Amino acid sequence: MNDTKDGIVDLWPTRMLRRNLPDFEATNRELLKLIREMEKTNRNLTTDYRDNNLLNLDHPGANWLRGEVNNSVIYYLQSIGIDYPVDWQIHAWANVNRMGDYHDLHNHPHCYLSGTYYVKIPGDAEAGGRKDLRPNRITFYDPRPGINMGSIRNDPYVDPEFTILPEPGLLMLWPAFLNHFVHPNLSKETRISVSFNIILKWAEHYLPSQE
Repeated sequence: MNDTKDGIVDLWPTRMLRRNLPDFEATNRELLKLIREMEKTNRNLTTDYRDNNLLNLDHPGANWLRGEVNNSVIYYLQSIGIDYPVDWQIHAWANVNRMGDYHDLHNHPHCYLSGTYYVKIPGDAEAGGRKDLRPNRITFYDPRPGINMGSIRNDPYVDPEFTILPEPGLLMLWPAFLNHFVHPNLSKETRISVSFNIILKWAEHYLPSQE
């Protein structure tokens, strides 16, 4: 798509959705029980993400979260101007991170969007007074190669990373190509979340216009 109008043009933005879901407390307790029970039969629940789909279960917590994920996808697509029918499926899995656990830098191939819903987050650890350790946070990195070389203060279009400390009840959604890193859990408490991928059911009308 080309536009020849004068003025500032925003090229290649990376849009992310953050939703603090209301009235999540009771549902999080149900999800926490469900994930604990699932882990009793599979200690590798977090790494066996391909072999289970938490949001395929008929369970009050899973049903609630499935609806919120679908609503978030609809809102995201509308916000970027997708005005045609899009069909997708959700693949979701539980993450149980104990002390020292982390998720290395990665993205999610073969998916359109990715996201995480946060069920339980430990209190902020001291990290021995070191400012370079950011326990239990998640960092997203600018997808443009070498962009950090031009980073200057207050320029919102050249910012090499975005880091937050999530809270329970937060749902985040982002383009699946975006590299991200989950910092180590330095607490004796577990960090529990539900990650998910939005996988498009392909249709010819998804192809971009070349005009």
